[in-house]
Amino acid sequence: MIDFNIIRQYNFPTIIRFGAGAVNELPAHLKSNGLTQPLMVTDPMVAQLPFFKNIKDSLASKSISVEVFSDIHKNPVKTDVLKGGEVFYATKRDCIIGIGGGAAMDVARAIALRINHHRDLFDYDDLIGGDQYVTEDVPYFITIPTTSGTGSEVGRSAIISEDETHRKRILFSPKLLAKIVFADPLLTMDLPPFITAATGMDALTHNMEAFLAKGFHPMADGIALEGISLINRSIEAAVNKPALEARSYMMIASLMGAVAFQKGLGVVHSLAHPLSSLLDTHHGLANAVNLPYGMGYNISGFEERFKKMARAMELKEETGEAVVKHLFDLNKQIGMPEKLGAVGVKQEHIETLSDLAFADFCHPNNPKPVSREDFKKLYQEAL
Repeated sequence: MIDFNIIRQYNFPTIIRFGAGAVNELPAHLKSNGLTQPLMVTDPMVAQLPFFKNIKDSLASKSISVEVFSDIHKNPVKTDVLKGGEVFYATKRDCIIGIGGGAAMDVARAIALRINHHRDLFDYDDLIGGDQYVTEDVPYFITIPTTSGTGSEVGRSAIISEDETHRKRILFSPKLLAKIVFADPLLTMDLPPFITAATGMDALTHNMEAFLAKGFHPMADGIALEGISLINRSIEAAVNKPALEARSYMMIASLMGAVAFQKGLGVVHSLAHPLSSLLDTHHGLANAVNLPYGMGYNISGFEERFKKMARAMELKEETGEAVVKHLFDLNKQIGMPEKLGAVGVKQEHIETLSDLAFADFCHPNNPKPVSREDFKKLYQEAL
């Protein structure tokens, strides 16, 4: 039996303080680094929660002056970042703390990039070689996850959308890796079942797609398989009868998925991203619904990979078909819908969704090619 009240340190890929109560170390860490003026970037919901007030109060008690920026969208856009940068300058901050789920982490990381890099924000888009312009230092950057989904706390990139078109851009640099992560599962204990389920399936998608992604990366593969195992044994309990053990396993598995998907993602994320862009669907929910269909598409030719995932999930039948059935069953157990119609997708959306999915940046790393017609068929199947 693992005692999750013990705080452990992992130095991979950055310093991670993991365990119940880890966030209580934040004031001393800031003080020890001579930092007293943090900008805390979060989303509007987290900013209203009791634990967030407790964190602010703990910092104030140590004479640390906190400025909160929470004016962000659930699918972040460029103006969110620009407004946050203005707050950083106007209030003379000396560091940035991203606290929340993926949206808050993305905006916090993009603000960190923005402070000393003054080209147009999307000049730094990694997909057009923009990382070459990331030449200056960034402010001291800390991350504190409050969901177990994106794993953005250990990421080096931020996904920010254009305000008008909602086209997603990737801002990337090793400089954007947090100096330290405080991964405290107690911060997830009061999450509602829907958020726990949707973010948990996001984490599962990361691990599964990373494991299947093209390329030779045994380290990422090993992490992804263990992440799949931890989520499979923990997600139902985390959603339906939350306790520290299940929430702790989900948090560490989420973090592992983000480490693993440096190898790449695939068809499921390319199916999911357009739902967020076009219909403002929660990203984890979009992944949850599309995951069984995307995995079904990938079975042929990759049966051995699916056999390994089936073993990680402790399935009786070690086949791709058994994995897909299990994913449908898992969604049902945690209250995730089986069909896209349940999240507002209609027949008239299919053509636009297919265009957006084919243009998405994730599927080139899928183990097998995906055409626009393939995306259309998958959306029709899931509808």
